[in-house]
Amino acid sequence: MPLAAATFLDTPWYLEYSFVSCEPFLAYKPVNGSVTFHASNYVPSKEILWKKQKDKVVEWEEAILYKEFPPFEKRVHLDTKTGALTISDLTSEDEGEYEIESPGIKDTARFSLYVLEPPSSPTLNCTTTGENITVQCEVPGHNISHPELIKYSWNCSAEQCKSNSATHMHFNMENAPLETIQCSVTNSLFSKTSSIDLATCVPSSAHSRNRFMILLPITLCVAAAMCLVLFVQGILKCSRDTDRTNAS
Repeated sequence: MPLAAATFLDTPWYLEYSFVSCEPFLAYKPVNGSVTFHASNYVPSKEILWKKQKDKVVEWEEAILYKEFPPFEKRVHLDTKTGALTISDLTSEDEGEYEIESPGIKDTARFSLYVLEPPSSPTLNCTTTGENITVQCEVPGHNISHPELIKYSWNCSAEQCKSNSATHMHFNMENAPLETIQCSVTNSLFSKTSSIDLATCVPSSAHSRNRFMILLPITLCVAAAMCLVLFVQGILKCSRDTDRTNAS
């Protein structure tokens, strides 16, 4: 079963987010990546404090204080002119809601950060019931980063593969071509794809039955041809025997 490497979707590792609202802005970033939060209506001030929930991230007072707080020490950068906060080497523990406090901010500026890991390559399994084949697409592992963000998609020539977000697909042996089926799992940042050959899902007995159904017409045609040959030979033999009898 070939597996495709993880790929990023169209969200870069580094983006500047500008937001002012009562609702937090949602930012999705990969583990070990970076993120920058920037309040667009910031007016230069002499005091800036960034917090994650109730904990301090970095605090600055002009010519008096600049302090980074754990676990963000040596991983944050504060632009004192714009108020922008950059966090690098992101970990899953960095997830949460961030907020800037400053006399230069008139409205609340909040940001919700999600730090994502690439999902495992999906596992494809198939079962057969009568003439029906069911292909199941699953993401292995129990510690999936934000499983609520996982989405499924399928790729095959069958109509049911188009715009299908289910975790399983159904095929009929008689109608579906025994082709390669692909299943992709994606979250807001990553995509991984696995595939399975639908022919491997068909039991050997079904293969034998299919071969029999193909060979049966050929066998009947050959048998009919042989009977016709024997019939013609019989007529010719009878004709020769009659000629000899008349000649005597």
